[in-house]
This record gives sequence, C-alpha cells and structure tokens, in this order.
Amino acid sequence: MKKSSKLRNIWYSLSSNQRFFIRRVYYLPKDTMDTLTGKRHKYVPPRGYIYTGSPASAEDYLKQGQHQVNMLKEYAKLQPGHAILDIGSGIGRTAIALTDYINESGSYEGFDVVERGVQWCNSRIHKEYPNFNFQYVPLFNDLYNTAKLKATEFIFPYADNSIDVAFSFSVFTHMQIEEIQHYFNQIHRILKPGGVCLSTFFLYDDTSEELISGNKSFSFPMKKENYRLMNDSVKSGNIAIHKNNLFRMLCEAHFEEVKIIEGFWKDEVRDIAKTEYQDMVIFRKTNSSS
Repeated sequence: MKKSSKLRNIWYSLSSNQRFFIRRVYYLPKDTMDTLTGKRHKYVPPRGYIYTGSPASAEDYLKQGQHQVNMLKEYAKLQPGHAILDIGSGIGRTAIALTDYINESGSYEGFDVVERGVQWCNSRIHKEYPNFNFQYVPLFNDLYNTAKLKATEFIFPYADNSIDVAFSFSVFTHMQIEEIQHYFNQIHRILKPGGVCLSTFFLYDDTSEELISGNKSFSFPMKKENYRLMNDSVKSGNIAIHKNNLFRMLCEAHFEEVKIIEGFWKDEVRDIAKTEYQDMVIFRKTNSSS
C-alpha cells in the first residue's frame, strides 16, 4: 500500500469533527497571513474552512468556481434567468461565480449537510444576493455529518417541476448507491420537463476496473456489486460506479438522455484534452416525462 493510501485510511478513521479541526489548525498560519496581507476575498472562506476539494488561494478558488460555471453553461445550457439547484452547495465555490451570471429573474437554491458551509454562504452571499438561498440539511454522512436522518429519507424541499438546471460537483462520489438512487428520483421530480442535471462521478467499465482496483495512490480496492469503494469503513469516503449500473439507475429514475464527459482521474497518462478530474454526466428530464 502506497504512503498516500495509508494516510487516506488514517484520515478516514477520524471522526468528521476531528477532520474539520485538523484542517482548521493545519491551514491557520496561511489563513492568518492572508488576513494580514489583505489577500482575503470577502466571499472566499479561509482555507481551513474548506471541506470539499483542495484548499486554495482566493484567486484559485474563484477560478475553480468559474470553471464549474463555464461547464454548466456549455453542457447544461445554463441561462441567466434559470431557476437552479446546487446539490451539496458546500461553502460557496460555485455560488460565488454564479452571482455574476444569474440575474434577478433567475434564482439559486443550494443545500448541504455541513452547517458551517451553509452559515458562511448565508452570511456572505445571501446577504447581498437575496435570490441566492442556502439550506442546512442534517443528514447522516460518515464523511461529513453524524446526524440521524438518512439521505434515503430526505425529500428535496422544492416543488415539482420547478428547477431548470440542477447540478452537483463531487457529491455522488461521497454517497452510497441507495442514497444516489433516491437523489436521482428527487432530481427527476423537481426538474421541469426538459430540465437538465450535471453531476460528477468516478465511473469505470470492465476495461478499466482492474486499473482502478490496483496499487495506484488513488484506487478503489473494495469490490461490491457493480461499484467499488476506497474504504470499507467509511462508505461515503469515495465510491466508483460501473457505467452500466449508472445507466440502469438513471433509467429507473426515468431519465432518458444521458451523456458522459470522461475525466482524467483514471488515466495512466493524462489526456490533456480532458479538463475535469472526475467524470461528468449530463442527464435530461425529457418533455414527455411526468
């Protein structure tokens, strides 16, 4: 087992509160320096507050968010007046960039299982953009939250056929299969006919399964039925799903149009034409869907 895999296993053995505390302490010197040198952006949280993705400078954080918005515009055909839903809104990475794009006739709704992220977004973004709303949902997730409510029991607090574009970045990579299926069903319910969802995954097929199960620093050694886990003790740590299984799940949720944009996470030699690390999946609720 490589050093990075051992460190990841140790990290997953900690509680969510312990992981949050360690991040805060580890990045405290850099966060303090950013404050003293005036490098803090009013919407960008300190590095130690960021619990999704890699903590970055304010400039890089804003670039990452803009990159995600560009993908939504290109692949989900996002428009300024759309009603949008951010599934797993985190601590505002995508929302910050969207404030320069969504106009007053559009709306942004986001929810997350980490309360501190929602509080940060409401105190900064919602305060100046009232059509941007963030909700805390206390759902159990063995990576982020020790709450009791199960994700399979959560009903999205949005009306049927009310959302033009839904999206999630690095959310379904940290959920269990039955939870993902339930979310697909909820996404179908709240999307308008013709509405689109863009989400990222770790996907594999029969050809790539052996590669991702091996001794790479980022691998999924735990084989299950049509999916693989990185760590059997923290089932929400990271999950990879067989493409056939994903298509079956989307079909079960009555999505009929599906497109996959391959990421470079499993490339032995990175294909520089690929711009996203994870695999992007775009799926549409057809006009005939009920």
